[in-house]
Amino acid sequence: MHTSHSTYEILRTRIDRLTARVGVIGLGYVGLPLAMAMATGGFPTLGFDIDPAKVDMLNGGASYIEAVPDEALGRSLRDGRFRASHDFVGLAECDVIVICVPTPLTRHRDPDLSFVENTARAIAASLRRGQLVVLESTTYPGTTDGVLRPILEATGLRSGRDFYLGFSPEREDPGNRDFAVSTIPKVVAGDGHEAAALMRAFYGAVVDTVVPVSTTATAEAVKLTENIFRSVNIALVNELKLVYGAMGIDIWEVIEAAKSKPFGFMPFYPGPGLGGHCVPIDPFYLTWKAREYEMPTRFIELAGEINSAMPRHIVARLADALDRHAGKALSRSRILVVGLAYKKNVPDIRESPSLRLIELIEERGGRAEFHDPYVAEIPPTREHMPLKGRRSVELTGARLGEFDAVLVATDHDSIDYAEIARGAPLIIDTRNVFGRLGLGGDHIIKA
Repeated sequence: MHTSHSTYEILRTRIDRLTARVGVIGLGYVGLPLAMAMATGGFPTLGFDIDPAKVDMLNGGASYIEAVPDEALGRSLRDGRFRASHDFVGLAECDVIVICVPTPLTRHRDPDLSFVENTARAIAASLRRGQLVVLESTTYPGTTDGVLRPILEATGLRSGRDFYLGFSPEREDPGNRDFAVSTIPKVVAGDGHEAAALMRAFYGAVVDTVVPVSTTATAEAVKLTENIFRSVNIALVNELKLVYGAMGIDIWEVIEAAKSKPFGFMPFYPGPGLGGHCVPIDPFYLTWKAREYEMPTRFIELAGEINSAMPRHIVARLADALDRHAGKALSRSRILVVGLAYKKNVPDIRESPSLRLIELIEERGGRAEFHDPYVAEIPPTREHMPLKGRRSVELTGARLGEFDAVLVATDHDSIDYAEIARGAPLIIDTRNVFGRLGLGGDHIIKA
């Protein structure tokens, strides 16, 4: 049996020599780019996913995520540095295992850690001495230590002696072409000194800048803080939009002028609501955990309320604009929602406010269709199952005339806004895209 020191030395040598075999569990927006960064950086990498279709696509050289081009995937496959698998037995071969699975909320806004727990059990089934297990999924402070560690230690092996445990929050930004996994600074923490040193060495091998923090709970708190910062500031400008709108002041013009100040101000922009897998969800991981300490989280909850109310506000603006400009009720109108993805230039519809907008329009008796160059068909979603299977309609001058109004929810760059400005009788712009492009007209309403 190895002593702790020799277990550490063997793993540290493998990491330093890039011979450590890396397993990445969950090949989505976080896991696949991370697995590619590991493979490109020189580590032999195995990607694990429960979806056999994804595994077959990847092993065939076809990527389904923009941040991982087919040629990069093909190169890693040819070099023998990457392959995908849905057989978790292969975890036994891995020296480093990185968990990148979803951490959604339940209907009652409580953390749903079932994916993390099930993954931990799969790892425990073949856990051996000398492995480093890392959690990247966003979660509340204390998860690595209080949820992951007990499941792994139920094997009889001990963290810091037999295996090593760490947390490093993912910082993916889908659609952002300015940053990749290797160029985004990486916050890392380990359970104990040796785990911390292994985390620095492992991520330092493939990422330009590593930012060590003292505990895994601190690293978990860093990720929540980043997303709460965004949620609160977006809520603030959403509220200002309503207040200034009542005064006849354009919030976008205000922000544009305010951001000329070289210090003390950072621009955030209003929109139709929050989307994505992080900002609408992660703050509630902290509000849930704070209850245990009897600590209020009023700011965070208020921000959530304001952002969640935005789709309803937008549909009220749409109904008002139809009444004023067309003399028509929303209940007798046909609406085209432009942009289904939660942010521009990506196909990601997770938590997208566009889905809620469609539901609200139809709750009020209107008919809603959508156009999105990145989303051909609405896939099954937990919250919006009745919308499954609806298909994106073509955006042409002739088609635009069939709708009573166009509601721009996501401002993809590839959309022809000049054609929409010409062909749509009424436009509700939630992103100020027409203003930015200098496209004006009485029929274009900012909302």
